[in-house]
Amino acid sequence: MKRRLFFAGLICFLALGFSTAGAQQDNFSKQDRLRGSITPERGWWDLQHYSLSVNVSPETKSIRGANIIRFKVVERSGRMQIDLQEPLKITKIFHQSESTKGDSYPELSFEREGNVYWVECPTDLEPGSIHSIRVDYQGVPVESENPPWSGGLTWQQDEKGNPFIATSCQGIGASIWWPCKDHGYDEPDQGMDIKITVPQKLTAVANGRLEKTTQDQKAGTRTFHWRVVNPINNYGVNMNIGNYVNFSEKYHGEHGELDVDYWVLDHQRADAERQFREAPRTLEAFEHWFGKYPFYEDSYKLVVVPYLGMEHQSSVTYGNGFQNGYRGRDLSGTGVGMKFDFIIVHESGHEWFGNNISMRDAADMWIHESFTNYSENLFVEYHFSKPEAEDYVIGCRKLIRNNAPIIGVYDVNNSGSGDMYYKGGNMLHTLRHVIHDDTKWREILRGLNQRFRHQTVGTQQVEDYISEQAGMDLQLYFDQYLRSIKIPTLKYKTDGKQVTYQFENVVGGFSVPVRVQVNGQTLTLKPTEVPQVLVWTERIDSFQLDRNFYMNCESE
Repeated sequence: MKRRLFFAGLICFLALGFSTAGAQQDNFSKQDRLRGSITPERGWWDLQHYSLSVNVSPETKSIRGANIIRFKVVERSGRMQIDLQEPLKITKIFHQSESTKGDSYPELSFEREGNVYWVECPTDLEPGSIHSIRVDYQGVPVESENPPWSGGLTWQQDEKGNPFIATSCQGIGASIWWPCKDHGYDEPDQGMDIKITVPQKLTAVANGRLEKTTQDQKAGTRTFHWRVVNPINNYGVNMNIGNYVNFSEKYHGEHGELDVDYWVLDHQRADAERQFREAPRTLEAFEHWFGKYPFYEDSYKLVVVPYLGMEHQSSVTYGNGFQNGYRGRDLSGTGVGMKFDFIIVHESGHEWFGNNISMRDAADMWIHESFTNYSENLFVEYHFSKPEAEDYVIGCRKLIRNNAPIIGVYDVNNSGSGDMYYKGGNMLHTLRHVIHDDTKWREILRGLNQRFRHQTVGTQQVEDYISEQAGMDLQLYFDQYLRSIKIPTLKYKTDGKQVTYQFENVVGGFSVPVRVQVNGQTLTLKPTEVPQVLVWTERIDSFQLDRNFYMNCESE
């Protein structure tokens, strides 16, 4: 999920590009609108379950398979939108209702329009009834040129010459490798089954728990059946294939015993056993800040992959070289970033923000990335110290570009600016200090994960919840940091024993309490766009804004 130099959460902005929230819909194609909006052909059916089967051929870099899509009819309609990106092709589609018996399913007609298939379903489907379609497909999928920033399949070999294969598709969409309802608003309420068939010497790892492994001696293949019982967002579904070995442990958390599994290449086990001690420490920190791990039923695992990493639900992928920092360096420039493994911490944070709480529209990607960026310094605060956590988040401000608003354009699969990471993290850090009550702040973070557990949400829901719990109207605060590129400036002028101060470079009406040091003494002010005067007891020699507020402070 993201910008090549800085990020590992990871969305392929290379494919989508950056654009402002004010961009016009006319700047986007019909395919963008079909991909990014809740079309009538999507809206009439509610996704219940996926059962995906994929047969992978490393020699030809091809796949073939089927996805059984179970859904509930919400309203009468006869046309369904299924997404599958070129060059993959759907070959057949069959319909199954509750009354269908055996394997004699009626075949449905369909036509292709770019990355969308229009499927002609029966028009007499009753609202409330449950149906399934089986979508057969095959082909050579897009190969990722720079995973995970460009989506697709990665076909590599490990150091021993064995096939090493993985999927990554945030941004570009899950339909780059399997047919689905490729929009964030509708997740399968009853989870997903994933069956991956590979050459018998290889192992396939996906989301959830491994139900069983079967072998076809004649074909020389093995099939790995993984099951997810919780709702899962499309881009969080993954497939990883390699010469894996497994080791595991139990984490005793807020909800009891959690199964923690590690899947690594056979020659990496010693390095992994050392470095992956970070995983239970990460779970401990995030359960403290965010509440119980959201997927106890599906377990937690780290899976080594041939790219940097990604937040696949209950199947966090890892490629950070068994070292601390981000590929061995500290993004904050303070030294604090070398105290933890960036990929383990950041990608695991997405289990709460991104996988538990998921965006309805790609324009609201900040819900995933801003909170998860902020989780990095919460990890530091929990395991090290609050001053070091502050050093880290403030040190990362140098990575902010302020070239476009964080929120993207709605209904066209547009994710907005990459500033959703470090600006978003600093926005939340600043908000914590605006609220100025650490107990309440932690309750807000935990409350978000309870209120919106396993749900898809929009920005307004998150903003309203935080405002409600904080007891403050924060609409203009979010407008300032999410919808504009202005950074508030606290302007001041000292004159003997008084100082005149006001906000500049703000959206109209912006006002929040800030802490300043006057002659080294801390006090709280509430600037507005209108100048205010503070009279001090002695000559004012110094006036400083608390460093935890992501704002500029300038003397006239």
